Parts: sequence; structure tokens; C-alpha cells
Amino acid sequence: MTLFRSVRAIITTVVPRRWITVSLSLRQCLVTHRNRHVSVNLRTAVHLPGKVARLSRAFNSDVLAAGDLFAKDSVQDLLKKLETEYSDCLEQVNTVNQDAQLKVLRRRIADLSPLVTHFKQLRGKEQELQEIEALLHDDNPELRKLAEAERLECQHQLLDLKKKIITLLVPAHEADDSDLVMEVTAGIGGQEAMLFTAEMFDMYQSYASFKKWSFEILEYYPSELGGLRHAAASISGQHEVYKHLKYEGGVHRVQRVPKTEKQGRIHTSTMTVAILPQPSEIDLTINPKDLRIETKRASGAGGQHVNTTDSAVRIVHIPTGVVSECQQERSQIKNKEKALKVLRARLYSKKLEEEMNKRQSVRKMQVGTKGRSEKIRTYNFPQDRITDHRVNKTVHDIKGFLLGEDLLDEIIQSIREYTDHEMLKELLENIPAQ
Repeated sequence: MTLFRSVRAIITTVVPRRWITVSLSLRQCLVTHRNRHVSVNLRTAVHLPGKVARLSRAFNSDVLAAGDLFAKDSVQDLLKKLETEYSDCLEQVNTVNQDAQLKVLRRRIADLSPLVTHFKQLRGKEQELQEIEALLHDDNPELRKLAEAERLECQHQLLDLKKKIITLLVPAHEADDSDLVMEVTAGIGGQEAMLFTAEMFDMYQSYASFKKWSFEILEYYPSELGGLRHAAASISGQHEVYKHLKYEGGVHRVQRVPKTEKQGRIHTSTMTVAILPQPSEIDLTINPKDLRIETKRASGAGGQHVNTTDSAVRIVHIPTGVVSECQQERSQIKNKEKALKVLRARLYSKKLEEEMNKRQSVRKMQVGTKGRSEKIRTYNFPQDRITDHRVNKTVHDIKGFLLGEDLLDEIIQSIREYTDHEMLKELLENIPAQ
């Protein structure tokens, strides 16, 4: 600890405390100490007690599920095994001559490279944390405060690395990298449910804009009072749109005083969201002979065009009975294109359901019976709170949440992290003992 005694001498003699509060860069100290020479870096201090308090509150508020999971030997063993596999693949690349085998090796190296890189960073950060914690017992109180702040920052970085590693360890789903079709439908609650459905549809449209995704309305059936009975939209982007939004599927419950309520009573209504992966032409091929395409006159608002031309399109997939229809556009050709897009998404969802050997399709599992007790999230207007019941997370400011920006993104990220954690736990439980 000779280095740190020298630093204390500099702090107390060279820079008078009445002029400026000085803090020591611990990382610089540690580096110079390893190199066996003293090169002290002094910097103007931030308000250290406040900084430590903020970091401590933020760190303690985290569930630390990633940290708990990483404490298990099975995770460490799995990571070491994958690191060894990565090294073996690198060695084999230089000896393999067959193009097919070389292609497989390179693909595996590309898959494992981010994981191995983060694992190495994690071990380096853990070593750094041990060195910082050694300073917590130093005689100088200011140095101990600095060490505490650095320790908390290092713990945050460790936690972020562990979360990234968990995400990389979880097997990717076949449809995760695809675009999607979102369907919203009013549930229990009459006109109030339809009004809430319209607000939710607008929220997701705003969220798509917030994430710089494309949002194309495929179906839209409004109610008489400005609500929404049912709507569907195609959402597409550059990277993993379905993986990001797939956990939004389910029953959403709202508790508030409806505009039509004269006695001020709080009503409970529901709406449902279904998230269907949008396949490419390669993923799903539909035989045109299996389709029955019907045309009819559009209904609802639309001026002279409505009820005068057969622009609305209804498509039935005969082998499965799956139906899709669209009357959004004035052109029958455009309506047919949109109806086919929805039909493809529904058929692909059914295909995934069969492959995963589940009793119900992805859409039915998300929609359920639309009952109040099946909710995944509650929007309580009197208390100005939104609670996601799957991760037991509550945020406030409903108006801000319905804007479809940061607050919604925060909830979605929490659910993704929780799901990755649970999937990795299940994966570890199914790994056979050595």
C-alpha cells in the first residue's frame, strides 16, 4: 500500500482542501501500481456522497437475478465449456479443407465470439472489483469513499455483462428475427373496452415510430363512439422486431371511470393483443389452390365509395379454415395483398404451434378468453399506475406510458430480461450431469 500512502501525502500537502476537493482515479492508481511506478492522476471531485447514494439505491433496487444465476456452478461450467469449444473451432479452421465443414465451423465461431468476448470481460471486471474492494479497509476516509463509488460502478458494469451473457446463452427462437402482425381486439367492457383498445393501438403505433419501425395498418374496425372493435397492423424493422414485442401478447386490463359513467364509478374493462410472427416466402409456402377468395362491398364510413364497389376481400385457407379479410383500401388488389399478409401470419403461427407441440396456437395462448382474471398488465387510472403481473413491476404516469416511448420500453426490457433468466434456468436444469 506504499503507493496509496504517497497519494494521501499529495492530497493533504500539495492541494489544500479549502481550495478544491480532489479525488483519485483508482483505476489509474491500480494500473501504475502494477507497472511499479507512481503516476498519480488528480481530478476535480464530484459530490461523492450523493453519487455513492444514487449508485447504491440504483444497485440495490435491481433484483440481481443475473448475479444469483451466475453464482451457480452449472453456469460457470457451461461458459467454460463453450469457451473451450470456441478455442477448438479456431484451431480446426486452420486444418479443415472441406468447404462444408469449414462453413459450419465459421458459423459456430461467429455464434460463440460475442459470448466468449463478454465472458473474458466479465473475468477482467471481477478481478478489478477484487482490487477495488481491497481499498475499502484503507485508513484514509476519502480514499474509502472513492473506493465505495468505484465499487458500485464496477458492480453495475458486472451486472450489465451478466445480463448480456444470459441473453447470448438463451437459445434463439425460430421466429425471433422476423417481422410481425399485431392484432388488437376489444374484450369485456363494451364501449369502454373499445375506447381503451383504440388508445392501445395508438400507443403501439407510437412505439413503432419511437423504435423507428414501419407500421402498416392492415385491418381497422372502429366503433360508433370513436373506439376500436378490432385492428391489425404489420410491424417491420431491421432487427428482431418479433423478439422485442412478442411478450406484449395477452389480456390488458384497464380500471378507470368511463366518460359515459355519470355516478363516477370505476369500471374494469379488457382488450387483447396478439403478436404473430410474419414469415418470409421461404418460411411458408401457400398453394393458391388452397385459397378461396371472396369479394364483397365494403361497409362503414367511406363516402360514396362504400357499398358501391366490391373492394372488400375475404380469404379462406380451405385446409385449415383460417380466415382473413380486409376492406381498408379502395383498391381490391391492395385489400387482397393485406388480407394475404394477415393470413400468412396466422398460418405461420399455427405452424409454430404444431412444431412446439403445444395444445393451443400462439395466438390463442395470448388472447385466451379475454377474461379479467387472465390479465398480463393492469392500467389503473385513479392510482396513475401500470403494473405488469408477470414480473411484478409497477411504473407510474399512465399518460406518459400511453405515449409509447421510454416507459413502455422499460417494461418490455424488464420482461425480456426476466424471460431470458427463466429460460436459462430451465436450460441448465435439463443439462445432463457429467
